[in-house]
Amino acid sequence: MAEAATAARPYARAAFEYALAGKVLGAWSSFLQSARLAVLDERVAPLIGNPHVAMRELVELIGAVSLAAPAAAAVGEHGGNFLQLLAANGRLRLLPQIAEQFELLRAEQENTVDVELVSAVPLSVEQQQRFTAALTKRLARTVRLHLSVDPSLLGGAVVRAGDLVIDGSLRGRVARLSSAIAR
Repeated sequence: MAEAATAARPYARAAFEYALAGKVLGAWSSFLQSARLAVLDERVAPLIGNPHVAMRELVELIGAVSLAAPAAAAVGEHGGNFLQLLAANGRLRLLPQIAEQFELLRAEQENTVDVELVSAVPLSVEQQQRFTAALTKRLARTVRLHLSVDPSLLGGAVVRAGDLVIDGSLRGRVARLSSAIAR
């Protein structure tokens, strides 16, 4: 996994720099996310690296799927060129890691952070706004909140933002208390 991330880094950086210069970060983000999904598709994944499949046709397939998203229209032929470069270097399988690293570069550029908030019960709009405001202040970045519900938390919430994890769940508190008693 670390090797794939290392190999993907220069491609993600090149795509990011190109998109930034052309002021089309959103379009490239959409294109790369669509390409990522295409490569991960159970019907496409086995074709990558298959000697019986023409690489040109595979690139055309991934390109057609990726550029079909209206938000990716501004990428145009440059997206196809990028896919051809990846194919020529045997790197099509890296599209998921390239897309992920592109998003990290974009978030850094835009001073945003994706935060996953898992709560025991659905949050009201007011609670969501309070979480967003508190996290924006703590992280000093604009927060994009991604919500999910996990009743097994029993109560409270778990916040994940990159390497930061804040476990304010009742399940987490019980586990910490149990661990302290066991010592």
